[in-house]
Amino acid sequence: MKGKKKDESKKLHWKEWLGEGYFGKRLTVAILFFVALALFLHFREVRIETLEQGSIAERYIIAQVDFEFPDEEATVVIKQQSVRDIGTIFRISEKQLHQIRMDFENYLLTRQDWRDQLKQATFDELYRGADQLEDALSQAHFTNSRTLQKMKDYGVPTENYYAYTPENLQEAAKLPKSFWKQIREKVFVAGHFSTESANFILDAFENQSWSLQSDPAAERTLRRVVQDKVPDQYTLVNAGEHIVDPGERVSSRHLAMLQGMKEAIAKERNLFAPRTILGSLLLSLLFTILSVIYFRINHPKILNSLQKMTLLVTIIILTLIFSKVSEYLLVNKAIYLIDIFRYPIIVPFASILIFALVGGEVALFGSAFLAIVIGVTLAIDHDRFLVLNLIASWVTILFARNMHKRKEVFSVLAKVWLSCVPVIIAFNLAQNIFLPTHLLEDLVSSLVFITVIAVLVIGLLPLLESIFHVMTDMTLMEYMDPNNELLRRLSVEAPGTYQHCLVVGNLAESAARAIGANGLFCRVATLYHDIGKLFNPHYFTENQLGGFNIHQLLTPLESTQVIIAHVPEGEALARKHKIPQSFIDIIREHHGTTLVYFFYHKQVEQMGEEAVDEKLFRYPGPKPHTKESAIIMLSDTVEAASRSLDEISEEALNEMVDKLVREKSDDNQLDECQLTFEELGIVKKTLVKTLSITGHLRVKYPEKKKKESD
Repeated sequence: MKGKKKDESKKLHWKEWLGEGYFGKRLTVAILFFVALALFLHFREVRIETLEQGSIAERYIIAQVDFEFPDEEATVVIKQQSVRDIGTIFRISEKQLHQIRMDFENYLLTRQDWRDQLKQATFDELYRGADQLEDALSQAHFTNSRTLQKMKDYGVPTENYYAYTPENLQEAAKLPKSFWKQIREKVFVAGHFSTESANFILDAFENQSWSLQSDPAAERTLRRVVQDKVPDQYTLVNAGEHIVDPGERVSSRHLAMLQGMKEAIAKERNLFAPRTILGSLLLSLLFTILSVIYFRINHPKILNSLQKMTLLVTIIILTLIFSKVSEYLLVNKAIYLIDIFRYPIIVPFASILIFALVGGEVALFGSAFLAIVIGVTLAIDHDRFLVLNLIASWVTILFARNMHKRKEVFSVLAKVWLSCVPVIIAFNLAQNIFLPTHLLEDLVSSLVFITVIAVLVIGLLPLLESIFHVMTDMTLMEYMDPNNELLRRLSVEAPGTYQHCLVVGNLAESAARAIGANGLFCRVATLYHDIGKLFNPHYFTENQLGGFNIHQLLTPLESTQVIIAHVPEGEALARKHKIPQSFIDIIREHHGTTLVYFFYHKQVEQMGEEAVDEKLFRYPGPKPHTKESAIIMLSDTVEAASRSLDEISEEALNEMVDKLVREKSDDNQLDECQLTFEELGIVKKTLVKTLSITGHLRVKYPEKKKKESD
């Protein structure tokens, strides 16, 4: 036990903080925190004003750099201009073409004079030529030369387009010779048809008067192809120009300008420039130093605990990772969900974990710290994020105080979401975009974040508890279940010990709460501190019935060995049933290295003090190393001794408790538990008070006298 005043106990000298064997490990944790924070601050998205299409701008937004942006409005204008001078497209009447083709085929079948004209031609050759010519004519389109030139300029294929415009669509006309010349070259390739066969087929079609008709479908297709060939237009914005003015309704063009500015800033920013790296390192160092100062002043024990430091840093890093993943999903170009998930809720993830695993005050600081760091770093609306996440995290801490079961995580976070609803409504009203569908999107998207947090917390809590050997109230409540196998066995096989554990738990909890220690842990751990007595329950007084004491058959040393054995046997049983390490520590420490005085004294009486080795009559230890462990030791001792009192009074209890605590102190059992003299005094008073209440004497009523018979 350290004899320091309460104020002095909060101050740790730097030499103590460095501590032998701990400096390197704690320094490693601090460096890990510093590096993780520096990376988070350094590799951040370019942060610009976040606007929503249709909302009213509240302030000026000025271009920070020269940049170009894809101007949809200008692109639309250029595309419209590109098709403005496209002429009408015509094609040969399919009905007429088919009829002329049939007439030519009938001529070949019914007339034989063509055989006299074409000595080398065959029917199959002429039929095949007419077939190919019909296909070429059906694909032919006619338009003016200006349209043809535009098609060439835009890289549109002109293979089936010909420069010709009919004067009158109502009258059939012969097609120009230039057209037929091109058709000859396309259809009647040399080597496939003889010259006389090609001339014969062409004459049959060329001498016809053709009816042309407009082709709207081809015209629409051409317009679409030409417009698709028009590249996106980029408009230059110079640094200092206004992007949007106050009171102006935000359009898609404004959003495109902001995105263009963001990309330009990102290109100019060199993440690996020495000055940029130095800036991120200095900012991270500042945050780290401020955090260390805060914990040194307000929570020195966390700085002095490698376990708690590592746990806290782990939760912070997990939260930073969670926020980065959320940012990527929200602002990534491929999915870009920021327009739907406008109210990301992230900080309560850390709040509930820190509260459950470290403590409420630390959770308040951690929530504010993370809200600021994440809010000013992520590419999201920092006003909305900061307000919403601070409120959500504070509400989380407020309701988490009553969280004793894992399933209550969902109810706590449901209340957090309900507290966020008025905040979201207020922001919607302030931005003058209060639409039912818009509000519904915001509420549902925020609920998605809350649900994700609940699932992550439920999954991570047991993992973090196991890795860092931390007991949350939820886990403690689970171990209080009387249906637990060990507790059920204890109540049946060693009922006296079970009742003893219940009373000691009540004493320890009251004393722990009085000095700000973990009362619930004391109550639950005490239920398991004597499970080693299950191996030989009848060797312990509280389980002996009928007045027979089995120790009368044993030597003092044998009795001592049986009594002491309940500690290592309890440890082995606890490990077999996978009881938490913190409970095992209580099993090992609740007797410390105290002397089994009754049997030691008996042995001394029999053999003399010089012939007795005191070490054989002492528990193996170790001594209590936490306040909770020391309180359980004192409660266990006081409860056992109180059962031997003839009369329970405040004076007798005070005298007994003072004597027992003094004996423990003189035996150096409290040297390693960090209890101050002031706290020890409070513990003694609380033990006396609790014993007075739980062990009070009832008023003895006089017996009724029987009436004498007449």
